[in-house]
Amino acid sequence: MAGSKFSIVSYKESDLENAAVLLLDSYPGERFFALYGEMGAGKTTFIKAICEKLNVTDVVSSPTFSIVNIYRTKDLEEVYHFDLYRINSLEEVFDIGYEDYFFSQSYCFVEWPEKIENLLPENAIKIFIEVRQSGENRVIKF
Repeated sequence: MAGSKFSIVSYKESDLENAAVLLLDSYPGERFFALYGEMGAGKTTFIKAICEKLNVTDVVSSPTFSIVNIYRTKDLEEVYHFDLYRINSLEEVFDIGYEDYFFSQSYCFVEWPEKIENLLPENAIKIFIEVRQSGENRVIKF
């Protein structure tokens, strides 16, 4: 996490809205975001807040079993949301045609990217979500 540009403490879910705006405003030309954090850290919840700012009209939920969810914005642009928690081999990622998603120029959010670190685009924005000891708040670094 050394070299993080921003560090935000989120005390409640509504704080994620500000963090989402800061993220999108800080990286206006970037489309690929890798989210790191333990189970229950709030990766999907943060992606929901970002998708709201992107005007996604679909219901945003964890694609744990489907691996990838595709959402649409008001402008009918696609947004990709991956959850790689259940991935057991790189072969599974190759089988779903990850390149078509990762290099599409559409927004792409990946949970559990450490499972495919070597396949991530060079320009991936890495987001780290850390649960504080109290469990009541999170630190979001990117």
